[in-house]
Amino acid sequence: MTLKPLGDRVVLKFCEAEETTKGGIILAAAAQEKPQTAEIIAVGPGGIVDGKEIKMEVQVGNKVILSKYSGTEVKVDGETYIIVRQSDILAIVE
Repeated sequence: MTLKPLGDRVVLKFCEAEETTKGGIILAAAAQEKPQTAEIIAVGPGGIVDGKEIKMEVQVGNKVILSKYSGTEVKVDGETYIIVRQSDILAIVE
């Protein structure tokens, strides 16, 4: 099954969380912070959303930073994805 976002929505897959600190301490899974960096898997068409013209500025494959508590998590075929609006994406990582 594939996900096809509508409007100005974007499907993301979280990048792996850091397992060790900069000092070399290994973190348990419960102590790891939820990652804010994700890779774009699918991009909606944009268009008219809430009466405003929305141009999609992100592309599939971009790595992005998103708001900490944004979006909706979904599981498809055992993989966890998050669906967010383009406005919840803070920056593209280059």
